Amino acid sequence: MIHADTIRLLRECDAGVRMGVSSIGDVLARAPSDELAIRLDASKKEHEALGAEIRAVLERFGDEGKAPNPMARGMAWLKTSAELTFSPSDPTAANLIAGGCDMGVASLRGYLGKYVAADESSKEIAKRLIALEESLSTQMREFL
Repeated sequence: MIHADTIRLLRECDAGVRMGVSSIGDVLARAPSDELAIRLDASKKEHEALGAEIRAVLERFGDEGKAPNPMARGMAWLKTSAELTFSPSDPTAANLIAGGCDMGVASLRGYLGKYVAADESSKEIAKRLIALEESLSTQMREFL
């Protein structure tokens, strides 16, 4: 029998990966340089693939997943739009992405600590998402 912590952890991963895809897409649409756009597009595809995997696991458990908090999503979009309107540069875009990644990593690490009874495969998915976020944050440093 599946433990509730497994579903809860996977739901948070689902919300996180959806937020990441959406935020990357927001910045990608206004990416100042081609090099930054290429990096963001590649990461967005990796996030989408992991998101599809997460949703497939949730479906097997009969769960629909979890959308990002609409308020958080709206605030992220507003901040991205405002900052890239007033300062349309690679450093601004990279800082937005890196900040989002850092918040995502902190949240996911918290959920790993909170849902300790989750099965090992769902913990591994969360760790892969953390690694993906950390990698993107690191890649953004050269644009700062």
